[in-house]
Amino acid sequence: MGKHQGKLVPKIERMHLEIVRAVNDLGSVTAAAESLFVTQPALSHSIRKLEGLLGLKIWNREGRQLRLTQGGEHLLSVANRLLPQLERTEQQLEQFAQGERGTLRIGMECHPCYQWLLKVAAPFLKAWPAVDLDVIQKFQFGGIDALFGHDIDLLVTPDPLKKKGLIFDPVFDYEQVLVVDNAHHLRKENFIEPEQLADETLITYPVSIDRLDVFSRFLTPAGISPKRHKLIETTEVMLQMVSCGRGVAALPRWLVMEQQHRFELVPIQLGKDGISKQIFLGLRKLDAEIDYISAFIELARSVGSANEAIGKQR
Repeated sequence: MGKHQGKLVPKIERMHLEIVRAVNDLGSVTAAAESLFVTQPALSHSIRKLEGLLGLKIWNREGRQLRLTQGGEHLLSVANRLLPQLERTEQQLEQFAQGERGTLRIGMECHPCYQWLLKVAAPFLKAWPAVDLDVIQKFQFGGIDALFGHDIDLLVTPDPLKKKGLIFDPVFDYEQVLVVDNAHHLRKENFIEPEQLADETLITYPVSIDRLDVFSRFLTPAGISPKRHKLIETTEVMLQMVSCGRGVAALPRWLVMEQQHRFELVPIQLGKDGISKQIFLGLRKLDAEIDYISAFIELARSVGSANEAIGKQR
């Protein structure tokens, strides 16, 4: 125990944090005990001992349910912040012991960027044989927390947020365009106005409307809504739907140009001035000097330049 202003203060141990997280995640002491490979009586004893050391209750029992107290909620937030970092550090040290550099984990907030990322992955893996690569696509604008929590090392996003301790490097510019099939009545327009989508079925990724540029920067300011709004998660299916005349979509021009040999698609500028965007790689400031991370960012810029060239084709 440590001392603070003359009083004995209990030391929080890693096992305490693991107990709080496991009970919260699994909903019961029995399930938490199984996940931590201890008996249920032993875990119950550890909980009572921890509460005794802290001098406060961590959980209140409501029927068969355990509900965290205010102190328990604080301890859980600490566990959710620190345990992933400890687990990540252990994983890295194990990889170092085996002669590996580690794993570069990339989170995706940019749905259509997966194909672009594959172009970066191939030369990176060839140049860094001791570094593994993992791509996590589950983030729908939740990647900032994953960076802070050390769940990922890089975040691919078109929407950077200024946060202390994070850096966002722009890797390429692109234009967001409307995509229609080659028989669509809008196909010959140089650009379209919001009113022209009022009778259309608009297909987008399953992301909140305020984070979709076609809404936030085009339709919503004009007070226009599409006749119908369809949500599709995969780019491939979205392109198939558009090419079959089932709706229109808003996608990066470079992606449309790359896929024109497979689908009969026409990109159209959104508004007289168009919608310009950038793709960023977000990372923790402390990781900026790690050699393989900086090398990945440089490769991303070079591949991004090729994408920009494709996106400028008309």
